Amino acid sequence: MANTIRIAVATILSSACFFTAVANAECTREGLLAAAASYLTAQRTGSIDGLPLAAGAGANFTYRENNAAADIDSGSSMLAQALAIDLNRTSADVEACASYTLIISSSGATPYVIGTQIRHPADNDTSQIASIDTIAATAGDLFFDAARTLALVEAEDWGELAEADRPAREELRRIGDAYLDMWTDAGAADSIPWGTDCERVEGSALTRPCGATLPRGGSATPNGNRRYVIDEVLGSVDVLCSFDSLGDMPDSHEVRVEAGKVKYVHTITVLN
Repeated sequence: MANTIRIAVATILSSACFFTAVANAECTREGLLAAAASYLTAQRTGSIDGLPLAAGAGANFTYRENNAAADIDSGSSMLAQALAIDLNRTSADVEACASYTLIISSSGATPYVIGTQIRHPADNDTSQIASIDTIAATAGDLFFDAARTLALVEAEDWGELAEADRPAREELRRIGDAYLDMWTDAGAADSIPWGTDCERVEGSALTRPCGATLPRGGSATPNGNRRYVIDEVLGSVDVLCSFDSLGDMPDSHEVRVEAGKVKYVHTITVLN
């Protein structure tokens, strides 16, 4: 009887250790990039069959397009459209267990520039996708010209930064927030470390240096509903938001920081 009890206790402890290890699993860059790759395949093919969407009790998979809940199975969803992808790039946030993927499709029948954040379950299981959150701009949206955007972004260098040169996570978030605060805070623009050679691509409109012609307050409505993906390895922060300072517009703002200075800014803004 004593042996049976000891075996039972050992089994319980072993199981507890296993589930604790699963619950505390490390979110890896490789796992995030692999999940993003499955999303890219789905967008290329127009089929979600290969997407590892979280399922089962408590999974609560969610899908959003342009800040609104949507049905991923609908024939009208972005992922039901097979796109020719001319450029893609993904950043990975291992702390939030999330990724951001930029897609430029200029050669298909309908051009798009898309920014998508993917998030994973609370147990950091990157083999399952808990949410897909997409901002998708097309003809008629702010400064939209996918072919010109492609040419501008292709010329940029988004290589990994040396470990000693990587900005702190807190600084990247601060810069992302300060950028979005410029429309309501007259002092926000001067708090951002602008690089002398930085480039700002808004839709397809290029501003160089990107610290020129900045807003300095004027709106009483902050840009809200902010969702972050921060990647110290690439020195980047992407913020999906509702651009409320100028109207209720689904928006993505992405910033890259090199040597402590802002190097690139990308915006995708949908005009509702």
